[in-house]
Amino acid sequence: MVAGGWLMVPLLGCSVLVLVIAVERFLALRPERVVPSQLLPQVWQWIRQEQISRDRLQELRQSSPLGQVLATALANSHHGREVMKDSVEEGAGQVTHELERFITALGTVAAIAPLIGLLGTVFGMIEVFTAMVQVGTGNAAMLAGGISKALITTAAGLMVAIPALICHRYFERRIDGLAVAMEEQAIRLVDAMHGDRLPPGDGGAGR
Repeated sequence: MVAGGWLMVPLLGCSVLVLVIAVERFLALRPERVVPSQLLPQVWQWIRQEQISRDRLQELRQSSPLGQVLATALANSHHGREVMKDSVEEGAGQVTHELERFITALGTVAAIAPLIGLLGTVFGMIEVFTAMVQVGTGNAAMLAGGISKALITTAAGLMVAIPALICHRYFERRIDGLAVAMEEQAIRLVDAMHGDRLPPGDGGAGR
């Protein structure tokens, strides 16, 4: 931190931000939290027992992201199959947008951290060349030390940017997979309600 100069402070802030977002999103995007495996059979049981009510839909919306999509589909069940499928796509899009929260920040850090590091290196090289003008080039050890100090911020910027980029790509891929899983389960419910597929939990969930 001391050797790199004041630009190490924003780089340290970026590294803390990456760590916090990575831990938060890793916990928030667990498959069992986003797409609970037992939720669809449970909702189908409610439908069979005619237990779907406004309070039940509100409970479903608050249960999980998949619950939000299923609740949106059920709220439009009286409009027909096509409207239900359209509502599923719209609801899945909204939920996916919520799941992408903070992911853009990871991409931003991955982009700007190397630039901050490079800026620190440029400032450091300016100081080195200024010293060369003042004392000449005879002291090779001093020049090498100055150049080494100037490169610290570039190294630090890359050390922040690389994990940020890896996390950004990883979470983007996970969100895509979860979005597909949510849509598939919601469409299964719509098809089951209209008799085009065996109901969930009756041995035909995967057909």
